[in-house]
Amino acid sequence: MRRSLLAVVAALCLFAAPAAAEPPPSVPADLKATEVSFRGDRGLAMHGTVLSPAAAKPGRPGIVLVHGAGTGTPRTKLLGEAVEFARRGMSVLIYDKRSEDYSLFDRSYAQLARDALGAVAELRTQPGVDPAKVGIWGLSEGGWVAPIAASQSRDIAFVVLVGANSQEPLRQQSWAVAAGMRKAGMAGPLVDRAEPNLYRTIADGGLYPEPYYDPAPTIAAVRQPVLGIWGVHDLLTPSRESPPRFAEALERGGNRHYTFRFLPDADHAAHKTPDGGVTRLPELAPGYADLVGSWVRDVTAGDPPAAQTSGPAPVQESPTFSVAPPAWWESAPVQLVALVLLVVAFAAYPVVALVRRLRGGSRAPVTRAARLLSAAGLTAVLGSFSYLFYLVMTGGKLSSPGPMLAGRPLVWLALQAVAVASLVATVLTARVWRRASAAPRGERVRLGLLLAGGLVLVPWGLYWGLLLP
Repeated sequence: MRRSLLAVVAALCLFAAPAAAEPPPSVPADLKATEVSFRGDRGLAMHGTVLSPAAAKPGRPGIVLVHGAGTGTPRTKLLGEAVEFARRGMSVLIYDKRSEDYSLFDRSYAQLARDALGAVAELRTQPGVDPAKVGIWGLSEGGWVAPIAASQSRDIAFVVLVGANSQEPLRQQSWAVAAGMRKAGMAGPLVDRAEPNLYRTIADGGLYPEPYYDPAPTIAAVRQPVLGIWGVHDLLTPSRESPPRFAEALERGGNRHYTFRFLPDADHAAHKTPDGGVTRLPELAPGYADLVGSWVRDVTAGDPPAAQTSGPAPVQESPTFSVAPPAWWESAPVQLVALVLLVVAFAAYPVVALVRRLRGGSRAPVTRAARLLSAAGLTAVLGSFSYLFYLVMTGGKLSSPGPMLAGRPLVWLALQAVAVASLVATVLTARVWRRASAAPRGERVRLGLLLAGGLVLVPWGLYWGLLLP
């Protein structure tokens, strides 16, 4: 059943190929770059670059940068951060993220943490780097990975987190896409019901990696000083809810050496944003690199600051919401069966007629109601599923919902109208079916299957918000 659901999903979206290997990055003249290799989890060969000041002093701190989500993300994705941190006196290791055993539907944060530990071990051996002063930096997904690595190794001296989440991954992602849809002007059942239900189905079908991973116990096990940074305009992390949960977990574990800072005019990655987080500029937010540099100097000098939070209040326009596992009747296998039944029921009616015509047999009687139910039902089911999946896969805020009316995209309103037309056609088809008692058995079965599709469409449409105002 899981393979069947995966096949349906794969047929409706395109997957990006893993990033091709890139040549070593070019760095500014005031820095030097050293190419390194190390072993990740299960001995996977991994490659990276260490950036250091050209006139580097011995005994300097080091920091490993851990990517956010993405398959095979090249090290150059974090080159801007690496350059600025190296200019603050650190040796910075950036590496190409794994593509093996990592995909949209399958990944392990523990495995990524073991990759990061391999990078930490390599950086600790670099000339001029004080092995007791090497820390780890994690962005977004790396905000789940870095604490795992830190909780498992005393070789990590400090932890820097950017746009990190203290919520379960499925809860965070469902909120982020819904928030993006709202920011695009959408409202109603498309956002409140259809979007979270799709994520619940995807997770129940085993297509969402570690959906209910709880980071709190791992955060509580972190003993190193922690610097948490959130952009005020973070659209991917609930920046009003995440920091308090981080603080609660750290303090529960007895760690009061944490510093939380909110950066104005900054997005999820602490880059500058001119439009409230929708557009990410290449430049880091003002003061970001200086904050990391000075904080690392203090921590590695044996002077970690006590618990403190500062900066402007983050913008989080809506709270996160629970995305509980579905009941049996709304589970992924049941949804798949319903989807297949609907498609077969609506498509069989014209297909049977076409086959009869090609074989030269007598034409089956066709009513306008049955024809409308077949066409409208198929359009409503496949159209709504495809459109919803498009919105979710593009992250909501990056999608193009098109013209809207009262917070509803016209495409969705059209699909809702088609669904209502299907209900009307179902009633009319039921009357035809009752009057067709004298019709051949095959024709009654054909009409009965079509009618069954119309009846199933009612609870299905209500569940997905297609039949809700």
